[in-house]
Amino acid sequence: MTEKSLPDFRIETLGNCPVNSPLGLASAPGEGRPVFVPEDRFIYYNIERDIRKETGSPASKKKKEQDYGSLAEKVEQLLEVAGPRRQIYFSPSHVHAGIVTCGGLCPGLNDVIRSVVRSLWYLYGVRRISGIRYGYKGFLPEYGFGVVPLDPDIVDDIHKIGGTMLGTSRGGGERTSDIVDTIEQLNLNMLFAIGGDGTQKGALAIAEEMERRGLRIAVVGIPKTIDNDIEFVEKTFGFDTAVVKASEAVSAAHMEAHSQIKGIGLVKLMGRDSGFIAVQTVLAVHEANFVLIPEVPFDLEGPNGFLSALEDRLERRGHAVIVVAEGAGQHFFDQPVTYDASGNKKLGDIGLYLRDQIQAHFSEKNIEINLKYIDPSYMIRSAIAEPIDSMYCERLGNNAVHAAMAGKTKMLIGLVNNEFVHIPIRAATSKRKLVNPEGSLWRDAIEATQQPFSMLKKDQK
Repeated sequence: MTEKSLPDFRIETLGNCPVNSPLGLASAPGEGRPVFVPEDRFIYYNIERDIRKETGSPASKKKKEQDYGSLAEKVEQLLEVAGPRRQIYFSPSHVHAGIVTCGGLCPGLNDVIRSVVRSLWYLYGVRRISGIRYGYKGFLPEYGFGVVPLDPDIVDDIHKIGGTMLGTSRGGGERTSDIVDTIEQLNLNMLFAIGGDGTQKGALAIAEEMERRGLRIAVVGIPKTIDNDIEFVEKTFGFDTAVVKASEAVSAAHMEAHSQIKGIGLVKLMGRDSGFIAVQTVLAVHEANFVLIPEVPFDLEGPNGFLSALEDRLERRGHAVIVVAEGAGQHFFDQPVTYDASGNKKLGDIGLYLRDQIQAHFSEKNIEINLKYIDPSYMIRSAIAEPIDSMYCERLGNNAVHAAMAGKTKMLIGLVNNEFVHIPIRAATSKRKLVNPEGSLWRDAIEATQQPFSMLKKDQK
């Protein structure tokens, strides 16, 4: 993505920041202690450069300067660096913060809740923190869930268990007016929305309704999608844990396949639109022979199809391991398009479909196989976060609190080029992040599995 195709990365704020931060950090480097982050600190999203375009004649350099303009003219294409500000918008004693978790389970949810609560309490001295139960439906009066008062004593050990202590649900976010009514009644002045694409779109709608009503309430998102498919964010929390747990499942499938006559291990992993978990799991275990993802179509039949490649693999090596993302191969299903409560298209079960097609193919050829099918999805979703994820969740929560206290709104926290930054929710939800079939990640996956570059009939030689 070039600079000219980037969205507007400027972050909205609730207003001027008249309150001195209580953090006591240094105002500038050189004092031997952590430093406040200045408001004018930014990073580039796209750090890749084509040296052939960057160099050339004086005339070409002059044209480049004219095309790109001054730094001030393109600030909307820079990402604002996250972190504590010297001046903040809210007086901590007046803050009532709300935390909500939405959508499917994901490792690290409790870690993020814990981080947000402890940062508010210990860093800023906020004493009114409420947990909203069961997602956006917790704001709707007919459910009668009420709120959970939160403090460090309540959250200190929740990172040791999976799931979310607040509960979660899908849907409800479309009832924006009702949600904002409840937020007003609760007298919240900041909301931390922990969830994926649908949750963040709901958070943006809530913030816009607040703006229409003239309410000064900060809405800060913490992106949660186990598929790692939030645009402009390098990594979402829970993803590393998912790869660890998925790797264990693939290793088990390999052991089963390797121990049988013409053994086949078939593992279905998460990945509705994006195959990041499947691809990175394959790279981690080095024991899969095929990886099938939504971004790369494939055919089953024909000399160039997947079944032919699988048969060839069994003939050569006597066993095979297949990793398939749940959103792969959806063109095989002739079914009406329907959506779940989160707005996600309901998928055909590619795991069961492949299992049946593989068995039918070899049965028709009178070839004995031993196929083991594993779907570890819900075991992965409910897992306790691995230490690398727990560390990441802690930093996400800290930076979310710093942003909210400084009056930032309609934004989420993300990691870009190894920096925590503020990303407008509108930009982050503009489209899904996908595995690039022409990129290095997919190239490395192909090299790891040694599967054909293409398993499409149209590419048949």
